[in-house]
Amino acid sequence: MNDSQDTQNIRQGLSNRESRLLSRLAGAGHQIISVDDIETTLAVAPNTAREIASRLTEKGWLDRLFPGRYFIIPLAAGEEGVYTTHEYLIASHVAEPMYVGYYTALDHHGLTEQVPRTVYVVTPFRAQSREIHGVPYRVVTVTERKFFGYEPTAIEGTAVDVADIEKTLVDCADHPEFGGGIRELAQAMVAADDRDCSWTTVGEYLQRLDNGAATKRIVFLADKLGIDLPTRETLRESFTSGYSLLDPTRSEQGRYDSEYRLRINVDREKLGRWNPDGRSIREVA
Repeated sequence: MNDSQDTQNIRQGLSNRESRLLSRLAGAGHQIISVDDIETTLAVAPNTAREIASRLTEKGWLDRLFPGRYFIIPLAAGEEGVYTTHEYLIASHVAEPMYVGYYTALDHHGLTEQVPRTVYVVTPFRAQSREIHGVPYRVVTVTERKFFGYEPTAIEGTAVDVADIEKTLVDCADHPEFGGGIRELAQAMVAADDRDCSWTTVGEYLQRLDNGAATKRIVFLADKLGIDLPTRETLRESFTSGYSLLDPTRSEQGRYDSEYRLRINVDREKLGRWNPDGRSIREVA
C-alpha cells in the first residue's frame, strides 16, 4: 500500500472548535453523543451542529451509530480510528428509558451457557429495533406496569440499567421467546438458585407483573426443580383459569396439566441437562 492510500485511512486534524467540542464532551464522560449535545456545547444552530457532526465523522473522530447519535472515537483508537464500544452502551441510546433484559440479561448474570447475538432492549415507549456494527438490537416495548426490576451497572465508566436476576427470570417466564425458550429458563432458575436468588422477590415481581402464564411457568418449574418458592400458595391462588402453553416457542401439541393450568408441550428430555461445573442438575420430572 502506498503513502497516499495510507493517508486516506488516517484521521484528519481538528479545528480549534472541533477540538474544544470533543474535549468538553469527552471530559464530561460522554462516549455517545447526540446532535443536541453538539448544539448545546458549542451554542450553535441545529443545522450547524449537524454539519459539525458530519465533518467529524468524515475526519474519523465520530462514528455514526444511527440518525442523530454518534460515538466519540477515543485517542486510544490510534491514527486509523479503529475502535468498538460495549454493546450495552449503545443499547442505552437505542431507547430512553430502557434496561437490558431477557436473553442478554441471562448472559450478563451468567445464567446461560449461550452467548446471544441479539441485545434485548426493554422500554415502555416505542423505539426502533436496529442493527449497529453488525449487532442486532431488539427493542421490546412493555407496559409501564412491567417496566421495573432493573439496576444500574457500570459499563466502561457509564451506568447502564440491566434487569436484576429476579426480574430477568420473571421476564423470561413472561416472554420465553425472548429468552431462548423454556429450557433456557429452567437452566437459568437452577443457576440462579445456586447463586442465592431471592425467590421471595421473584414471587413479588410475579404478582406485580400480573401475568398468569408467567406465574404458572415459574411455579411449575420451581416444583419440578425442587426450588422453594416462599409465596407458592399465594401464586397458585392467582392462576388464571385458562390453559397456557408451557413453551410458546414450540408446537401447541401436548397434554393438559390441570394442577398448573398449563399445556405441557415440551418433552422432559427436551429440557435437557446443564452441567457447566461438573455438577448434576435437577431434572424436570
